[in-house]
Amino acid sequence: MDRISPERRSANMRAIRSKDMAPELAVRSLAHKLGYRFRLHRKDLPGKPDLVFGPRRKVIFVHGCFWHQHPACREGRVPSSRVGYWAPKLKRNQERDSRNQTLLKQKGWKVLVVWECEVKSLDLVKTKLIKFLGPR
Repeated sequence: MDRISPERRSANMRAIRSKDMAPELAVRSLAHKLGYRFRLHRKDLPGKPDLVFGPRRKVIFVHGCFWHQHPACREGRVPSSRVGYWAPKLKRNQERDSRNQTLLKQKGWKVLVVWECEVKSLDLVKTKLIKFLGPR
């Protein structure tokens, strides 16, 4: 049973944005400080990746642990209320992510996913970025 009113829940859900969230901004800032240059949310690529490194043919998605169901994270679990609603919705998100990543790879792009929980350790993210993107 939900502890807040349907109106408040609806307002909360409307406030969730698809881009420019704190984890994405942190990854963008870090990549820029490291000297990498990129484009944002290219609409011509499957899934509109968060960061696009065109000449390198590499993209980065910054995924929220809940919305994209991070398997190694406590936040990546289906809520116990309204399972009939949440389970299919979150499953569709995972299927869409997989489909978009496959399409990108078929087009010759390399894909990196940075999870929301990983952004808590910027040293970890820094290491991942440098390893994935290579020399500047």
